[in-house]
Amino acid sequence: MPDTGLALDLARLTLVPCPVPLVPTAQLPHPERALANGEVIRVRRGVYAPRARWLVLRPWQRYLARVYAVAMLYPDFAFSHESAAALLGIPVIGDPETVHVLVPPTAAARESAGIRSHRTERSAAVLTIGGLLLTSPGATAVTLARHRHEAIGFAALEAALRMDETLTPQALRADNDSRLSSRGRNHARWALDRADGRCESVLESLSVATIEWLGFPAPEIQHEFTSPHGITDRGDLWWEEAGLLGEPDGEFKYDGRFGDPAELLRKRRQRDRRLLLGGVRAVTHWGWIEVARIDPLRAQLMGQGLRQIAPETHAPLRSLQRLLAPYDRAITRSRRERTTQRRENG
Repeated sequence: MPDTGLALDLARLTLVPCPVPLVPTAQLPHPERALANGEVIRVRRGVYAPRARWLVLRPWQRYLARVYAVAMLYPDFAFSHESAAALLGIPVIGDPETVHVLVPPTAAARESAGIRSHRTERSAAVLTIGGLLLTSPGATAVTLARHRHEAIGFAALEAALRMDETLTPQALRADNDSRLSSRGRNHARWALDRADGRCESVLESLSVATIEWLGFPAPEIQHEFTSPHGITDRGDLWWEEAGLLGEPDGEFKYDGRFGDPAELLRKRRQRDRRLLLGGVRAVTHWGWIEVARIDPLRAQLMGQGLRQIAPETHAPLRSLQRLLAPYDRAITRSRRERTTQRRENG
């Protein structure tokens, strides 16, 4: 494989830990009894997890646990695609059903029991981290950009660039150009032409892609504002001509895992006031549902005075909407549960 500049400092990389304890059959005295009693759940044949712990996992956490279960059973496997992404902390959308691994070019590429093997030359892009074999952040992101939805590839590339300070957009493009399959090369170029590492979250990356396909002007990403009192705030998506700041916060920011939601919202209001005093005309916040449904995001931006400057690109919008449908359902369900809980407590 040609030198594509994807070298990195391995000492800086750590894997995302398994989100739930995994127990092999050998360590579970009576697995079928424990399964029947509801004590455990079978992650895959030969590996179990405590049922109560499993049920509270989010979809991408369950996928990560399944990857670790495969690693427990097959320690010589080298992980790729979404499986490597999950281990590295590169965003994985939803709960993929398949664990992806690499096999030599002479082996058969096939899918069996939830494991899909991909023929490839083992190269410097395969690393050993935490005892597991997997493709590097850059190689993983390029693979996703070549084979997945453009917005998914863009989010993966942005995450890889943030993760590895030595990685450059030029190195990612060189890696893509060095691979076989012109179809994959051409498909990846949309994301590669836009990736520069400025988007700080997967929702921000998906928002930037959706905004372009909706025909709105491209925002400046991560613009700094200084208040009259000298306080500097950094805004996510800034349209200077419209005086509009867009903030893709996401519902998870205010669900309690990052602190008291009321206090976080109070600080957000304070920050918004500073921004408005500092020359921002309007600040608008949105989350996963607005991006997943697309129409609410379009209406929200137009309602704040932003105008479309190009026709909408319908094909990627429709396919992204299908991909994000599970997030829409999960967040809607979570909102209903929180509302019910507040009523019961109130």
